[in-house]
Amino acid sequence: MKTNRRNFFQTMGAGAAGIGLASAFPLTACTATGENSEENDGQILLVGDDIAVAQTVYGKIQGFILRGIYNFRGIPYGADTSGKNRFMPPQKPEPWTDTKPTTWWGNTAPQIMDNRYGNTWASFVDHWNYDDVSEDCLKLNVWTPALADEKKRPVMVWLHGGGYTNGNAIEQDGYDGENLSRKGDIVFVSINHRLGPIGFSDLSGVGGDKYKDSGNVGALDMVAALEWVKENIANFGGDPDNVTIMGQSGGGAKVCVLAAMPAAKGLIHKSVPLSGSSTNALDQEYSQKLGEYILKEAGLKTSEIDKLQEISWKDYILLANKAAQKMASEAGNTGMRGGFAPVADGINIPKGTFYNEAVGFSSDVPMLICSTFHEWGAARTNPDLEKITADEAKNMLKERAGFRGGLGEKAPEVYDAYAKIFPDKKPIEIMTLVSSNRKGVVDTATAKLVQTAPVYVAWFGWEPPLFNGRMRAFHCLDICFWYANTDLMLTHTGGGSRPRKLSEKMSGSLLNFMKTGNPNGAGLPEWPAFTVENGETMVLNDTSEVKNDPDREGEN
Repeated sequence: MKTNRRNFFQTMGAGAAGIGLASAFPLTACTATGENSEENDGQILLVGDDIAVAQTVYGKIQGFILRGIYNFRGIPYGADTSGKNRFMPPQKPEPWTDTKPTTWWGNTAPQIMDNRYGNTWASFVDHWNYDDVSEDCLKLNVWTPALADEKKRPVMVWLHGGGYTNGNAIEQDGYDGENLSRKGDIVFVSINHRLGPIGFSDLSGVGGDKYKDSGNVGALDMVAALEWVKENIANFGGDPDNVTIMGQSGGGAKVCVLAAMPAAKGLIHKSVPLSGSSTNALDQEYSQKLGEYILKEAGLKTSEIDKLQEISWKDYILLANKAAQKMASEAGNTGMRGGFAPVADGINIPKGTFYNEAVGFSSDVPMLICSTFHEWGAARTNPDLEKITADEAKNMLKERAGFRGGLGEKAPEVYDAYAKIFPDKKPIEIMTLVSSNRKGVVDTATAKLVQTAPVYVAWFGWEPPLFNGRMRAFHCLDICFWYANTDLMLTHTGGGSRPRKLSEKMSGSLLNFMKTGNPNGAGLPEWPAFTVENGETMVLNDTSEVKNDPDREGEN
């Protein structure tokens, strides 16, 4: 007898939060066409008065050309969100008359940066990149092979991870869009948007109609960025009618949220959530209650709510986080738990399960969804965990299972089921696989199948030869393979031909998906669409293969 897989994972979590990237091409000796040549090792950076000048609907901008790819950094797609614009939907940027230099990244959205580099090993592996933090953060970046040449190139829009709380568009070196732009002849866009309490404080219950959108302004920022793409991307050689949105971890959840938003209809044509997904938004009963706690924590009356727009961004985030902690403490076991994230307000984001209408907002938008074998792992810098026994692993799972809470008394049953599926794995690996379960992937893929567009599912299992093999297929690792950046994100892959070979196939599959909605034809085995009956999944590794529901629990 087989246990129902969906019920089996009922106690497990969906995704988590993070980011990463890396390159299939060495970054030296490139010609303007991107071909490596020792004989043609000339100038690779071009910048000057009449170089890389592009037109937008708000005015001209100037970037630079690097290795034959046009770069524009920190392009405004919205106005400053501070002051009276805080908690409000994004406003259009003011037009400009002079040519605006767009040669450096836009401001990072407000978030707590204290001790961000406190962990030496984490800083080494991910070497996070953060620029100035400011509420003037509605900026995006563009990489493209050409400008306004009337060639309709597919467009990639990257949504960074970090939950809905941290991160930015260039958080890791691997987010660089140069290599994919060159390889696939596509336009690559990455964006910053409001995060955390600044982007998702639902004050609609205490602030009335003026604040009706406040719980979703961070999501509305992303829609505004897609609107900018629709209006401007042809000037950068892109096709506004072929836009793929892709994100990892929290960014993967953002992909799912955007695909369910009425305002984004027609702005998205393919979707790729990695290592994080959503099938619903935050319950508004919770989010509005949190808004009450915020006002109380600030010591303000309802009539004084506008004063929240006057507090410094950091003080406001600290105040709002404190309010959330108090609410969680006082809520007890009532189920009133959540955080600062998109809200199912029934206006900007629908209530209930996403994709529940056969002809809905994204019914014609294909999805490619992927997770990694070891989304959560604790052994990278703790060799002692490699030696734990099965009983020790079960006890640890009772208390904690990855990014979510522990499994309690169900832990031994779940562990034993995974041990049967993966008999060659040792206890630390079984524990990590359990903690990195694919419930979120299966739930999202299954929900999406209500609609007509196909869904393709992958599971990434490639492990880097770093930290004595203890990194495994960790959260964020696969991004650099999709983006042809394995030689750029060396602290994730080690670099060289081994990761590059898999990246060549994965990035090629992604490019095919962007162009046609089908990933087949880039060197991976034939990749069937996902069905509920079989759970078809492309297992990505040095040798990739398709398996049906590869982590289904064993026979009883």
